[in-house]
Amino acid sequence: MSSSNQSRRKFIKQTSQAGLLMAGASALHLNAWAIGDGGYGLQTGFEQSPLPYGYAALEPVIDTMTMELHYSKHAAAYAKNLKEAIAAENINSQQSLEAALASTSKYSAKFRNNGGGHFNHELFWRCMKPGAAAKPEGALAKAMDSSFNSFETFKTQFADAAKGRFGSGWAWLIVTADKKLKITSTPNQDNPLMDIAEVKGTPILALDVWEHAYYLKYQNRRPEYIENWFKIVNWDFVAERFSAH
Repeated sequence: MSSSNQSRRKFIKQTSQAGLLMAGASALHLNAWAIGDGGYGLQTGFEQSPLPYGYAALEPVIDTMTMELHYSKHAAAYAKNLKEAIAAENINSQQSLEAALASTSKYSAKFRNNGGGHFNHELFWRCMKPGAAAKPEGALAKAMDSSFNSFETFKTQFADAAKGRFGSGWAWLIVTADKKLKITSTPNQDNPLMDIAEVKGTPILALDVWEHAYYLKYQNRRPEYIENWFKIVNWDFVAERFSAH
């Protein structure tokens, strides 16, 4: 066989392998975070999706070690334990995770904690990006002005919800059933999708205030973490989720 034919076959083989890898990665991503209206995922699967940026991308707000441990250890454990729960409890994994969480009261504490933990983190990663805009624009900005009088008032109220969450938990901006914006918080890995939530709605912005999300850099200074976190909020993503409702 000529060297040119060998090179051609090698090129075809390498291209085919690369295509399969890319297809596999895309399938994993879509299974983990199905594409919904507006181009951003509104339906979450049961697999952990790849981070949309590198571990160091959110420096200096979130340090590299925290990001790596948070994603590869904490969040990965929720995804693993969730799959065990759905297998043990015969939960339909072909439905979205959102649909399953809406019936949280029917299932075990293991499903509640790990289903919530998986969804919360899948959303949290996408609520951040490097080089983020300082504030939202367009329809989301107008809705915030209508609901909270101003973006600055929203930031204050959201930060207060995050700071005021005793122990571990989350702060949320949600769209309620009557299409209103509302700020709320939940303990542990609960979220507003759950039928056991005190305030229910569709989360469009999530902030993790568990200590593992910030303690290596900020220690007990949760308010400083929250203040800095606003510098990396992916308002494009939040706006797309808002617009899909």
